[in-house]
Amino acid sequence: MSALDRVVKPKTKRSKRFLDNRAAKLNENIKNAMLIKGGNANNTVTQSLKDIYALKKPYGVLYKKKNMTRPFDDQTSLEFFSKKSDCSLFIFGSHNKKRPNNLVFGRMFDYHVLDMIELGVEKYVSLNDIKNSKCPEGTKPLLIFAGDAFELSEDYRRLKSLLIDFFRGPSVSGIRLAGLEHVLHFTAVDGKVFMRSYKVLMKKSGCRTPRIELEEMGPSFDFVVRRTHLASDDLYKLALRRPKALQAKKKKNISHNTFGTKFGRIHMQKQDLGKLQTRKVKALKKRPAEKTAGAGEDTRRKKPKQN
Repeated sequence: MSALDRVVKPKTKRSKRFLDNRAAKLNENIKNAMLIKGGNANNTVTQSLKDIYALKKPYGVLYKKKNMTRPFDDQTSLEFFSKKSDCSLFIFGSHNKKRPNNLVFGRMFDYHVLDMIELGVEKYVSLNDIKNSKCPEGTKPLLIFAGDAFELSEDYRRLKSLLIDFFRGPSVSGIRLAGLEHVLHFTAVDGKVFMRSYKVLMKKSGCRTPRIELEEMGPSFDFVVRRTHLASDDLYKLALRRPKALQAKKKKNISHNTFGTKFGRIHMQKQDLGKLQTRKVKALKKRPAEKTAGAGEDTRRKKPKQN
């Protein structure tokens, strides 16, 4: 048993709060990310990790020291750092002759590696190279995905899910219009993934809704997908399972259409139209003579026909 796997009993109130924060909850904490550079990381990889960390702040940990590990061969080092820093997302940056400017995006499940996708940086524009105003720290971005590959290929579907997990930020019930300041756009074309970061400019339009313009603020990446390490279908399904307390209870006879309109179905007994109450109009009102004549016809018995 390792030092991180043993059961620790809190001795102080501070350590008890720390362990309670890490304990399993119905509504989990915000996913934190750790950014680690390998022992042979160059300047491009180092600066890329710094720029991604600037987008992820304050929900990230940037390790400055180099780590001699290979995620696709041995994941024990990543799992150790994940449990130590309480991070469920990670990026590992490395550089070598066979795979230059390499970034490995991954996520954990129960402090074990679930998915890993290796992306090579073919073109990179730093956050500092674009001289425009930047978004404040901790801004929740809008995520846009373009390209049929994100729906047709299993690797790209997992990559889309991984990028959403990495950049979506905290879950909120509502957001004001002025808070929509940052847009991250991902485009999948011809085996490559283009990542662009924009700042939203809201200008006067003469009406209540402002005119929207996008201004590139960086960083900018041109990725190429290299190696993948995907979880099995059973493990992936287990990782997506939600507690029963959070599952929405199904309501009978209520349905929704594609536009979100709510429909309800009412079950009623068969209605007798003869007893239907209609509007009383004086012209349709029967006279007393007609009422007595109608009553007499109903009570009169019909005689059987003789052959």
